[in-house]
Amino acid sequence: QVQIVESGGGLVQPGGSLRLSCTASGRIFSMYNMAWYRQPPGKERELVAGINSLARRNYADSVKGRFTISRVDAKNTMYLQMNSLKPEDTAVYYCNAKLRELEYWGQGTQVTVSS
Repeated sequence: QVQIVESGGGLVQPGGSLRLSCTASGRIFSMYNMAWYRQPPGKERELVAGINSLARRNYADSVKGRFTISRVDAKNTMYLQMNSLKPEDTAVYYCNAKLRELEYWGQGTQVTVSS
């Protein structure tokens, strides 16, 4: 069983920045494909960005050029650097870890972009 904990959410003004962190337990973190999802109020959960075990990245069109996903396997940690935040980025952000048939989710961290 993998335990996942997200942190770094909060309230930020439009145009501001936040960095989310996701830390996972276990000794094979480097083998997991990792991703950030978000669920805006009243909407479906959606993929924000992913980074696989080879550090290949993909992004939703809505965040390209503003968000950067990264991972430090030695720390069992993944990050999401979010710049130029917009009100439409307001959501609960979830960390996801996947390895073959195994899939784990964190509890989520709230990001609110508002003036």
